[in-house]
Amino acid sequence: MKILGKADWVSQNNRGFTMVEVLMAITIFAIGFLAVSTLVIATTRNNTTGNIITQATMLGRQKIEQLKMTPDSTSLADGGDTHGIFTRTWQITNPMGSAAARQLEVTVSWKRRGKNRKIVLKTITRGNGS
Repeated sequence: MKILGKADWVSQNNRGFTMVEVLMAITIFAIGFLAVSTLVIATTRNNTTGNIITQATMLGRQKIEQLKMTPDSTSLADGGDTHGIFTRTWQITNPMGSAAARQLEVTVSWKRRGKNRKIVLKTITRGNGS
């Protein structure tokens, strides 16, 4: 029968500690990986939302510029159209009672994740790009 010295006893018990350490490392890695994946999903969702809002804003600005370039602002009329997921409507009003100037209001709306969203852009024009 072999008598184990202190060095032999320590080396035999290290095998169990190594397995526990590996399991703890895997657990810590898994928790970190879940946190990073949640961050990536949230970032992707926010980027998509930002892109949609930018597209809606550009559609609104495009229509405002088109309406402002009309030579005679008194000839402008309300209307609407559709572009992909976006519905764009515009209203022309005369809140100041001026014979030449008109207020333009362009609304771009869309549905995202079950909710109705919209942006509203307003400006005042006299026509001819001003």
